[in-house]
Amino acid sequence: MLIVSEEVREALAAGRPVVALESTIIAHGLPRPQNLQVALELEESVRREGAVPATVAVLDGRARVGLDKEQVERIASGDGIRKLGHRDLAPALATGASGATTVSGTAFLAARAGVRVFATGGLGGVHREWTSTQDESADLALLSRTRIAVVCAGVKSILDVPATLQRLETLGVTVAGYGTDRFPGFYLTDSGHPVDWTLNSPEEVASVLRAQDALGGPDSALIVANPVAEAEQLDPELHARVLAEALQECAGRGITGQAVTPFLLDFLVRHTDGASLRANLAAVRGNVRLAARVAAAWTR
Repeated sequence: MLIVSEEVREALAAGRPVVALESTIIAHGLPRPQNLQVALELEESVRREGAVPATVAVLDGRARVGLDKEQVERIASGDGIRKLGHRDLAPALATGASGATTVSGTAFLAARAGVRVFATGGLGGVHREWTSTQDESADLALLSRTRIAVVCAGVKSILDVPATLQRLETLGVTVAGYGTDRFPGFYLTDSGHPVDWTLNSPEEVASVLRAQDALGGPDSALIVANPVAEAEQLDPELHARVLAEALQECAGRGITGQAVTPFLLDFLVRHTDGASLRANLAAVRGNVRLAARVAAAWTR
């Protein structure tokens, strides 16, 4: 039920660098037709750095690590493309469903295929009002038992960032800032919270991966928190104001559970005149480039 594309399979067998890419951003994170343009752009960015892209998705009940152009187009424009986390994979495969994989779904399938480096935008995490809702992304627990490096721009700033960092520590997931001792906030270069470790080159990241393997012990991810450039971040004051308005409106409408995150993200896009989306894309592009360089250093 897990199909690894010929290109990805040959690259892994030859010890060449491979970077896993999630497909949720294609199907659910960006408007059409920009979503397809960005998907193809990100794959090309991986190739320019000398690595092989492995976009992950489920099509007709088959989990795929590595898509061809026609399959990427189907994820971008097809109807009925579901959003699949790790928990959704078994029923999707059993029922012949098609879906785009989230962070947890992508990390699980990529690791099963032998891919060690994964690039995404921002992680899920502990939601605000967690004490009453108990709402926490499945990303965190999955990464605590999956040996993969995740290059990301921290966690989405609409979440409870300090609680998320505390949860990752409790779960034993290593978090390192790339070129910074501050934890990035997805749209923001600095979430306002520190990290314990700083890594300054792809080679240092690769050395940590090798040390993880040498030590053995429980499998867990390495989160490489790569901040969006200051010049490309969402203006922090605008972010704070619009997010406060979004949270107030969310509460006023009684929006809860899984509906909260898409509501807040959509609100930010609309009320920042698209600036949040531009910051999102800048972060993803930077993460993909860095992930390809890390994968190259890992295979050297």
